[in-house]
Amino acid sequence: MARSFLLFSTMLLASNIFMTFAWYGHLKGLREKPLFIAILISWGIAFFEYLIQVPANRIGFRHLDLAQLKIMQEVITLIVFVPFSVLYMGQKFRLDFLWAGLCILGAVYFIFRN
Repeated sequence: MARSFLLFSTMLLASNIFMTFAWYGHLKGLREKPLFIAILISWGIAFFEYLIQVPANRIGFRHLDLAQLKIMQEVITLIVFVPFSVLYMGQKFRLDFLWAGLCILGAVYFIFRN
């Protein structure tokens, strides 16, 4: 169980990195390019995200129910998104990131408490 949970978590982390760049990376790196170019590049990145995400969800669903799987995804998304927005996109760190993280921790508590 611990080994497959680590594999699942690592795969979700990797897929989230691809997803974040697919969804938001074009806002910095492709601003001057036509929209269809940004869409094609984002789709290309998202392809690799799905190659990791789909098997990760199948592995995770062996051990977690659907709501737990979704909350894990949201936690990992926030873990990836905050450094991405600050380090790559140059956004200022805001306390709102901390408050959002605490709200998600509340969601983790309620979904996993049984």
